[in-house]
Amino acid sequence: MVRIPVLGRLFWREYIALAASLIFIFLEGFIRVITLGLPQPIIRFCYNRSKNLFIIFSSAQSRDSRSKPIPITTSVAGASDFVDLCALFGYYAEEHVVQTRDGYLLGVHRLCSKKHREERTRVNAGRGSLQKRVVYLHHGLLMNSEVWVCLTEKERCLPFMLVEGGYDVWLGNNRGNKYSKKSVRFSPASNEFWDFSMDQFAFHDIPDSIDYILATTSQSSLSYIGFSQGTAQAFATLSIHPTLNDKVDVFIGLAPAMSPAGLRNGVVDALVKASPEVLFLAFGRRSILSSATMWQSILYPPIFVRIIDMSLSFLFAWSSKNISADQKLAAYPHLYSFTSTKSVVHWFQIIRNKSFQMFDDDVQAPLSLGASDRYYRVAKFPTRNIKTPIVLVYGGSDSLIDIRVMLKELPRHTVAKEVPHFEHLDFLWGQEVETLVFPHVFEALSAYAGRDHLKSLELTYKSNVNRRLAINGSSSYPEDDVSSNTTGDMSDSNLETNGGSARRDIPLASPRRFSPTTSRSRKHFSLPSASSTEQTSASMDGNSDRRIGTQSKSRGSILGNSIKHRGKRSGSVSSTRSVDSTKRFGEGGISIGASKATTGFST
Repeated sequence: MVRIPVLGRLFWREYIALAASLIFIFLEGFIRVITLGLPQPIIRFCYNRSKNLFIIFSSAQSRDSRSKPIPITTSVAGASDFVDLCALFGYYAEEHVVQTRDGYLLGVHRLCSKKHREERTRVNAGRGSLQKRVVYLHHGLLMNSEVWVCLTEKERCLPFMLVEGGYDVWLGNNRGNKYSKKSVRFSPASNEFWDFSMDQFAFHDIPDSIDYILATTSQSSLSYIGFSQGTAQAFATLSIHPTLNDKVDVFIGLAPAMSPAGLRNGVVDALVKASPEVLFLAFGRRSILSSATMWQSILYPPIFVRIIDMSLSFLFAWSSKNISADQKLAAYPHLYSFTSTKSVVHWFQIIRNKSFQMFDDDVQAPLSLGASDRYYRVAKFPTRNIKTPIVLVYGGSDSLIDIRVMLKELPRHTVAKEVPHFEHLDFLWGQEVETLVFPHVFEALSAYAGRDHLKSLELTYKSNVNRRLAINGSSSYPEDDVSSNTTGDMSDSNLETNGGSARRDIPLASPRRFSPTTSRSRKHFSLPSASSTEQTSASMDGNSDRRIGTQSKSRGSILGNSIKHRGKRSGSVSSTRSVDSTKRFGEGGISIGASKATTGFST
């Protein structure tokens, strides 16, 4: 199909779609302006009318399930902030403020005390206080820290489970959202305040938050858990701050995002391909989609939930079937938070160019005839330089993730685990998240938290998993103490020797997928404590050198199930490495993990 002459990069059909989307955006903005001037009685009238319409057009089964939510659903949906959400489940949350080097004030939340046991205990507060490993969680695009704790069951809430597992849990927020809408230099009413993209998240927000947390807790390192854009921000900041790799002992990415495929809908795909100036014209240069809070206030909650579900299906082809109706009623009111239009434009540039790059300020003019890409190249985030161990857990039904493309841009020690039927938001609110996702998280924390990851990378994690599965004869989450299972089996020479007979070449272009490690019927699991990790870390580091070359044949048979691969990788210069480099970086390279079988492999 021939493109329209002169006008640039879109097909004529895409111009029609773009025009239709702009009309819709301006119409929505017009309605919003009118609504802002309405008095509260009229807004309440609209709310009641939407409720009546829902009752009329919904089926009897839908009315029974949605119109009478359980009390916890109503309480979670109506909670005003992060502290109130935690209080519903009996947890005390601290609030902190981090000032970035460029003057933004970021709200950070902390959960450090176990429920009913450590309310008055000083944690990581210097001499005489209880020492705990630190975990930092970061949210996704158009979100804030509330998305981690707006669940209807404590057992499915990752921060609460981490606290009960003995960790000091911190939750960050991006500049511009509900908890970080302040700067010492600019007013939120100015365009300058909203002049930020993922570049600023990577250069300032994440590293400054980590430095504040480590200074407050007097710890030397922490573990990072990101969701969606929270993983992209970690990829970016670890790649451009080499010294930050020493402060993050493991990076766990849930529903990781780096260079997503194009959106499924043609109208939105036209927006992606359009010039940034068109997007700024449509959405303005400040916060994007800020009218979402207005629609939430005037619509009956089940109707608001239905609109969100339809939007997710329209944009990403997600069914949202793994999230219960009650969970949607509780969580969707906390789904949206403010961010800049520029940060969304940045993602559109990444999608359009299929490159995890920094923001392009010098966009080619529509009428330009020169081959500008020959003389100008946008800087990419050098993600292959990351030294921190990376464990990715992704959904097999997530349309935003192409794990094969992602792994090609990541260091060779990356470990990837698939949950086949999970979509993007299921990693926050899915019905089986505690049995399909949490085990991977706690396994990675047990293997890496508080340890020198430059000495033992991905093979430490992988061999620990394989050895436990072989010993227990089960794929369920480990309930035994970490200290009893790691000592004596983790030396690099043992892994090298036992992996030799089982090694085979598997091309990176076609990674193998596996089913989850845990039984879907299992509802609860016991948590390994952070203290057990502390007990084993010293013994591992101190005894590994003495154990080199002295492992028994019985241990070799256990670890023999792990299939390792030293094959070539796209972009690599050589497929062979010295023994020293193998010990440091892990022999296997990138590992796409075996979720159920004990045959994890590396490429």
